[in-house]
Amino acid sequence: MSRTLHDVASGTLFGVALNYRGLLDQHLAAFQQAPYQKPPTKPVLFIKTPNTRNGHGAVVLHPQGERLQPGPALGVVIGQRASRVSLENAMAHVAGYVVVNEFSLPEDSYYRPAVKAKCRDGFCVLGPRLVPRDQIANPNQLSLKLSVNGELRQENSTANWVRDIPQLIAEISEFMTLHPGDVLITGTPEGRVDVLPGDTVEVEISGVGRLLSHIQAETHA
Repeated sequence: MSRTLHDVASGTLFGVALNYRGLLDQHLAAFQQAPYQKPPTKPVLFIKTPNTRNGHGAVVLHPQGERLQPGPALGVVIGQRASRVSLENAMAHVAGYVVVNEFSLPEDSYYRPAVKAKCRDGFCVLGPRLVPRDQIANPNQLSLKLSVNGELRQENSTANWVRDIPQLIAEISEFMTLHPGDVLITGTPEGRVDVLPGDTVEVEISGVGRLLSHIQAETHA
C-alpha cells in the first residue's frame, strides 16, 4: 500500500451489507420470516478490524477447511469530520476513492455479520492508490469487475446501489461521527465466488484502479 493511501485511509473500516439491489432482492423473501420480519430500513453496518488491512499485490490466507470469497467494492475515504451531515453537503466530506476487496467466509446472517467470517487477518485489501474525489465525475456509474486467474467471474455497477454515497454518509453520520481517514466500504454485489489457494484475484473499478491479491493456503506450525 502506498504511503499516500496508508496515511489518508488509516481510520476505521466500515462495511455496508446488502447495498446492491440484486443482493437485497435475493433475500427479500427471507426477510419476511423470523427473526427478521421485514427488510432492513437503515444501512446494515459491520466493521473490518485493523488486523484485516492488506495491500495491493499481497497474500490473502485461505483458512483450512473453509470457503473463501472475495468481494469487490468501492471504498469511500472520508476527508473531513462528518456529524449529522445533510445529503446536500455529504460529498464535501469525501477525500477520494479506493478499490477494496472485502474477503469473507460465507455468512448465514446479514443482520449480524460474524466476526470470524469478516475479521480474519488480511481480509480487507485496499489499493492500489487513493483517487481524489474530483477525479471521478460520477461515482454512481462505475463498473466493478472481479477476475480470478484472468477469468471474469463477477461484474456489476455502482448504479445498482441501494443507497448512494451521500445517503450513506447522511444516514451513518446521523448517529455516529465519521473522522478523516475512515473508509466506507459501499457494499459487494450479488454473485460471490469461491477462490482457492494458488489463485490470483483482481478487482477492477473503472477510473479507480485494479487491485491484485494472491491466495495462499494457511498453514499451522
